Amino acid sequence: MLPKVRKSKKLIYLDYAATTPVDSGVLRVMQPFWQNFYGNPSSLYGLGQQAKTAIENSREKIAGVLNCRPGEIIFTAGGTESVNLAIFGLVRAYLKKTKKNPRLPKPHIITSKIEHHAVLNAFKALEQEDVQITMISVDAEGFFDREELFSAIRPGTILISLIWANNEIGTIQKISEISHQLAKINQDRQQKNLPAVVLHTDGCQASGALDLNLAKLGADLVSLNASKIYGPKQTGLLFKKTGLEILPLVYGGGQESDLRSGTENVPSIVGFAYALELAQKSREKENRRLRQLRNYFGAKLLKAIPQAVLNGPDLEQDSNQNQRRLPNNLNFSLAGIEGETLMLYLDPYNIAVATGSACATAGTDPSHVILALGRSSDLAAGTIRITFGRSTQKKDLDYVLKILPGVVKELRRVNLPQNSEDYLKKV
Repeated sequence: MLPKVRKSKKLIYLDYAATTPVDSGVLRVMQPFWQNFYGNPSSLYGLGQQAKTAIENSREKIAGVLNCRPGEIIFTAGGTESVNLAIFGLVRAYLKKTKKNPRLPKPHIITSKIEHHAVLNAFKALEQEDVQITMISVDAEGFFDREELFSAIRPGTILISLIWANNEIGTIQKISEISHQLAKINQDRQQKNLPAVVLHTDGCQASGALDLNLAKLGADLVSLNASKIYGPKQTGLLFKKTGLEILPLVYGGGQESDLRSGTENVPSIVGFAYALELAQKSREKENRRLRQLRNYFGAKLLKAIPQAVLNGPDLEQDSNQNQRRLPNNLNFSLAGIEGETLMLYLDPYNIAVATGSACATAGTDPSHVILALGRSSDLAAGTIRITFGRSTQKKDLDYVLKILPGVVKELRRVNLPQNSEDYLKKV
């Protein structure tokens, strides 16, 4: 029997890793650029130059947050385009060099088994173009195998692309430590006349929770987007370190330093800059609040649902001083159920959760991230991701705890054989 609980009038939205509502202050700063300052930034008359000034002011604000140069920021239509521009742009720039100098080694690129599909599918596409690829493993909590990573570097290695904070299990990688070690490797490669290994990181999930000082991070290419930090969708950026050569994906009028042609989305760029400033100002205080809610809910759920398995780093080992997991992220595998079915059963109670990456929710295959942790396919199929945000309150989580265990119990009763307890222990 399903729980008989009065439906919440409020939507209990627990999928902030997928997207966030636009902040009211962000909407306010965007509004004038829809109708009043609507000029094309490439136009030389006053209306166009007002739009151009707004873009450059936003670029400077973002550069201040990221501790980089304004000219190192390329605006894109979201995180996926940013990732593709980084990967394809770098590889194709190298391939262009090999045509002039056939003695250059064949390109080789490295990523991990837990990347967002924007990275994985880009790598698969390049593999079809005869680029060699390597995918490194992770441990049971989702941390990269550092020894395997550096051992994978070959003479032709030109790119390593690694996610900063995982979108499914929240694992935060030590990108700054990787970049520091890679810098030493590149010094040695320079002496051997080998191409430098460029480090790209997908920071889309990290931007609301982690310090975005890119000078400290040390990556050469960083992808960020606005929709994860209460900004507009289809808005992102690529940080490209000065002196690094990449080729564009989109050709046209030569906007964004000839790397991203097309009339700029002025309102969204302005909104992105403001959203990023707000997120970084409130980051530490909001992290503490979300971490408390996460640990409270996680402990309650693990007690309430038999054989529930937490995916990703241990909750208690994560703190402001030792960030191992995004403060708003929970991911559980529940044997004996399908994650999609659970998600649909919770929807009538006005509860919104996810099964994994929002970009792959429509798919039927188990999460590649959960499988990479060493989980069984049954556990991977029964995965739900719960992510908190600014509107999440303790009473919302208490409401979910009244419903979720009962729904899981009912789904298991229907799906599993009579000896379900023995089955769950084996899984």
